Amino acid sequence: MIVRDSIAFHNVAELEPAPGLGGGLRLQRFPAALRERLGFKHHSRGRFFSHRASGCELRFVTAGPFVRVSLSAQETDATVFVYRGDHAHSRHTLPAGVVTHLFLEDPPFFAQVEPSMLRQHRFAQNVWRLAFNQDAQVAYHHLDAFGHAARPPAPAETPARTWLAYGSSITFGANTLHPTNTYVHHAAHLLGVDALNQGIPGSCLCEPEMAAHLAARPDWDFATLELGVNLVELATPGEFESRVRHLLHTLHRARPDAPIFVLNIFPNRADHLRDRLAPAAVNTPLFNAIVPRLVAELASPRVRFIAGHDILTDLSGLHTDLIHPSDEGHLSMGRKVGWITYRALGLVCPGTPRTKSSLPLF
Repeated sequence: MIVRDSIAFHNVAELEPAPGLGGGLRLQRFPAALRERLGFKHHSRGRFFSHRASGCELRFVTAGPFVRVSLSAQETDATVFVYRGDHAHSRHTLPAGVVTHLFLEDPPFFAQVEPSMLRQHRFAQNVWRLAFNQDAQVAYHHLDAFGHAARPPAPAETPARTWLAYGSSITFGANTLHPTNTYVHHAAHLLGVDALNQGIPGSCLCEPEMAAHLAARPDWDFATLELGVNLVELATPGEFESRVRHLLHTLHRARPDAPIFVLNIFPNRADHLRDRLAPAAVNTPLFNAIVPRLVAELASPRVRFIAGHDILTDLSGLHTDLIHPSDEGHLSMGRKVGWITYRALGLVCPGTPRTKSSLPLF
């Protein structure tokens, strides 16, 4: 997280000068030194897919009743979703190539209700949060609090624990219609934790550089690794095994006390292809067997395997491309990931007793 101009830039590793429009700072989830080294064999698309702002947020608190935030979308139009605490506030379009000024006012009904109605779930009700659609490429320009004090949220106003989620476009949230419908965001909401979305569309390739980057980050308490689907047509089983082993050992060696949950490939069209000799059809079951074996090889109670077919249990939850979950599929998956990690971590949903029967959200 970066703090600048009284704003906490969540899930942002660098603020990079944006081309054009003067003075804009582009939100980057990964540092340039890593982005420019992503790839395996001929596949280097992660170098531009990593520019996308899935899971990035601007977070701040103001003493005044209104604020103006200036943003721009790079290359294509983007959508920004505004929240106050955990409550949806508004939705805005950012046309590409121009600076858009968002004028935001305090929700008028917050002052009319008992404070208990606005009790904190993940975020305090005074925290402004600006989130972006998955494919957004966004630059920040200015925050104007009109003379009122502004500050980043205090630790007590945000979740106490943070989940790092590395994976493919499925973890990234591709094809969801709303950014908070991804399985990562939905599970994080249920668990009462924050999330760092480190998914890269088509490019979860387990590079050694990525392993070193994730291991060096000090800002996560537990992690999920969704592995395999982007390598089934690119790597041999031996290459896949070597890369996954290096990733697991690197993260566990750096953070031996941090829980790490390792997922193999979610069910998809490769399991049902008529051509059973197609690379994806051949490698998917092989890769799916490698992941739990490597977790067992590590022999650590802090590293656990989760089978993809235990998370995506209904194939009607897939988009028509038969690989990416729909919004409905993501929400169902989020409930399952939330319940599995809840049991393993002993987390308590805010305001909820620790009994299974009292967890209707799951």
